[in-house]
Amino acid sequence: MKPLYTFDEVLNIVNTEISKIQYTNKPYSLFEPITYILSLGGKRIRPALSLMSYNLYKEDVEQVIPVALGIEIFHNFTLLHDDLMDRADMRRGNPTVHIKWNDNTAVLSGDAMLIEAYKEIAKIDSKYLQPVLDLFSITATEICCGQQYDMEFEQRMDVTISEYLEMIRLKTAVLLACALKEGAIVAGASSADAHNLYDFGINVGLGFQLKDDLLDVYGNSTNFGKRIGGDILCNKKTFLLINALSDDTSKQELMTWINKEEYAESEKIKAVTAIYDKLDLKQKSENLIHEYYKKAIACLDKVTVDNNRKKELYDLAENLMSRIS
Repeated sequence: MKPLYTFDEVLNIVNTEISKIQYTNKPYSLFEPITYILSLGGKRIRPALSLMSYNLYKEDVEQVIPVALGIEIFHNFTLLHDDLMDRADMRRGNPTVHIKWNDNTAVLSGDAMLIEAYKEIAKIDSKYLQPVLDLFSITATEICCGQQYDMEFEQRMDVTISEYLEMIRLKTAVLLACALKEGAIVAGASSADAHNLYDFGINVGLGFQLKDDLLDVYGNSTNFGKRIGGDILCNKKTFLLINALSDDTSKQELMTWINKEEYAESEKIKAVTAIYDKLDLKQKSENLIHEYYKKAIACLDKVTVDNNRKKELYDLAENLMSRIS
């Protein structure tokens, strides 16, 4: 077999294919926001994973491009609706769809994106369509469940670590896992390999989201691409906050800040970060991220492909866990 595509080469393929997507249907006002949000870029990790997984077994990656595009369209649909629910103003440095247009447009264009995602995936070889659609549909429902948990957690102060980890598994990890497994399915991989690639994705996804939580507090705003301390300001239930709330001494001070309606944002960020520092939660979080990294690597080790062909996935897992942005 030819050498594997590198991650950068896969990203170039993905970005080229996304740039080819043209929605010329009428009314333009329904499809223009879809083109807009897809044009904002992003890491494109999910579609890249589909191609990388497929490429472990076969070279003609164009066969799995419909899956990759469907997953990326679906991912951006979830972002469009998440931004609306969170009342977020900005996405990747640009106005969110409900700000640039309006709430109704965000709802309806998001609905259309979900349909377009299924239409894209339906272009794959018919012999793989049923298992791919089945997994995609299960994953789509799981992501909705994760988002619902996330919203419910906003009203609760008794969220447990296990509940939080289940929420991020559903909201973030399952789509990474789905992308990997579907690439393997379309490549005709064994069910054992497809299963191990799925579990690799789950563990990478859990570590990825925990790293996101950590960077929101301890990252560099220039590298991270969004404001540091945003989760603190909106009292988002993260691994850090849930741990801090479980400490009786810290809980009282935290609740004072959580219940305050007027405060200097920089003071709140500084005070809450100091509590995290006192409890050594940065290290505790990094330790858990490393545990998920080790579990991910153990799953990838089981995939019955030469290790040289898995190098790009090994490297990607390490980069996602150790990133500073």
